Amino acid sequence: MKSISVDSEKLILTLQGIIVGVLTGIIVSSFRWSIGSLLKIFQGLFIQARHNGWLIVGLLIFLVIVGLLVSMMLKKQPNISGSGIPQVEAQLDGELELNWWSILWRKFVGGIMSIGPGLFLGREGPAIQLGASVGQGFGTVLKVDSGVSKRILIASGAAGGLAAAFNAPIAGSMFVLEEVYHNFSPMVWITALASAVSSNLIALYVFGLTPVLNIPYKLSLPIKYYWHLLLLGIVLGLMGRVYQKVLLYMPSLYAKTKIPRHLQGMIPLILLIPVGMTFPKFIGGGNDMIINLNNLKVGFWILIGLFALRFIFSMVSYGSGLPGGIFLPILNLGAIIGAIYAVFMHQVGLLPLTFESNLIIFSMAGYFACIGKAPFTAIILVTEMVGSLGHLMPLAVISLVAYIVVDMLNGAPIYESLKEKLNINDSYLNRVSHLTDRVEIPIFEGSSIDGKYIRDIAFPKDILVIAIYRGESQIIPRGDTMIKAGDRIVMMVNAGKRSLLKRKLTELINGID
Repeated sequence: MKSISVDSEKLILTLQGIIVGVLTGIIVSSFRWSIGSLLKIFQGLFIQARHNGWLIVGLLIFLVIVGLLVSMMLKKQPNISGSGIPQVEAQLDGELELNWWSILWRKFVGGIMSIGPGLFLGREGPAIQLGASVGQGFGTVLKVDSGVSKRILIASGAAGGLAAAFNAPIAGSMFVLEEVYHNFSPMVWITALASAVSSNLIALYVFGLTPVLNIPYKLSLPIKYYWHLLLLGIVLGLMGRVYQKVLLYMPSLYAKTKIPRHLQGMIPLILLIPVGMTFPKFIGGGNDMIINLNNLKVGFWILIGLFALRFIFSMVSYGSGLPGGIFLPILNLGAIIGAIYAVFMHQVGLLPLTFESNLIIFSMAGYFACIGKAPFTAIILVTEMVGSLGHLMPLAVISLVAYIVVDMLNGAPIYESLKEKLNINDSYLNRVSHLTDRVEIPIFEGSSIDGKYIRDIAFPKDILVIAIYRGESQIIPRGDTMIKAGDRIVMMVNAGKRSLLKRKLTELINGID
């Protein structure tokens, strides 16, 4: 029998998700518009600076001031560094406690100041952290007591942030479930979806209905050319593993400069002047470049040089710790790899150049799928950003191949790897908070505890099983209650040990000793 209280909680959380989504949509749309407007101004300034020495001096002084202001924000609030997605993951895992207002305004201002001038950083990671802060702030204002409800509001805000950044509500919801929250609980996904849809409506009102990556293509890729997807998927997987390794090494490389961490952003900001003056059309996160990539009509080696520029300077930009993401730069690099592959195969007579746009689209999904190890998000995101359902099959093939390659090379999800490098406050993790938080674990087909009675399962000590959801029904657990595939087990845990216990539970369910 359905639980009325559970249904009421779902309805309340859904309504709250809508409100969080609207607020997130307003903030992220303002953030996105500000970055786009500032980028156009700086592109013009960099072109004019080619013939004006005083303007170069002015740009240098301005960017140094920007660097100093952002460094002050980073010194006061280190958790605005980078994309913010690892911080949100740690927050949802109970490993990190954040001040939502301190994060919100500093990430907003610092992100615009870092991304707007043209650094190779994305707006989507900061948008996710902005949305998460909105969700946390909303829960704080409402004085939400439940740790679960607080996390769901944070997750819903994160979904709304990605939706507004890319006009991709389904991908926003999927990314939170697949990569950030790691839980497909109905309460989570319905609240995340409500937030993403309402946030996206605000973004559509501001930016219009045109897809973010409106890439025209003439024909669908014929089946006879699908072998290219396998080969290109392998290339993307190999390059994706290189991307992971280099990105994770960058903080160590910056540390060798002996420059304080909060001041390391000065390096890419100063380097931006020669890069912007030489390649004004190619600066920024890369959204416009992806759209116009097929129209550049450049040769193989020019594309190789463009990839090297985007790869190296995106590493320099993100590795400095400035507020900015890697989501859009990853898609940009994937698009360039697709273009390189298409041009090369055309030159050797194995693929008509007509399908260059197709491979650009497919490669974006494949590159993100293997680096983020979130293939479903990659497929849906590119589908929504391009505005066409005609690519689902090739997107699935290339994403799967690229994912398998990185998996075989022992690559971990990039945001999870970045989270492990955060300076988590041990005193927060070790606090005493006995059984004040909740973990929900789904049981899949083939799980080691499928078909077992609760009394026969060696659960960790610091947990209490309080409920089992089977479909829409709630079961009060007893020792003779049998666990079945498809169940969701709800447990109360120590809040300070939530992440550790969740990991142990996952290993138990997967049958790992």
